[in-house]
Parts: sequence; structure tokens; C-alpha cells
Amino acid sequence: MDQEQAVPEVCIICGQEKAEGIRIISQFICEECEAEMVRTEAEDAKYRFFIGRMKKIGLQKNA
Repeated sequence: MDQEQAVPEVCIICGQEKAEGIRIISQFICEECEAEMVRTEAEDAKYRFFIGRMKKIGLQKNA
């Protein structure tokens, strides 16, 4: 069985280097942050933090 090794990337949410996650355009979000974002309610204070970090995706799309 030949399994591909995931190369660590820096998450735009937590800033940590992780091997597993998703890519949106050219930006990486680790599995842990993705899961936390999905569980966060719009009324939660952390929601605005996530929105701010997600704005990086649009700012760097031409990089």
C-alpha cells in the first residue's frame, strides 16, 4: 500500500504547522481549526476572530 505523506503547512487561523487540513484558494486551514469554526455560533466572540482570519484568503488570492 502506497500512502502519500502530507507536507506540513502553516494554518492561517492558528499559525501552527500542521500536516492535515483543507485548502481554500491558496490558503491552508488545519483540521482542528476547521472543526472549531464549524462548531462556532455567530454570536460567539471567536466568530469575529475567524472572519478576520478568513479575510486573508481574499487578500492573498493573487500572490
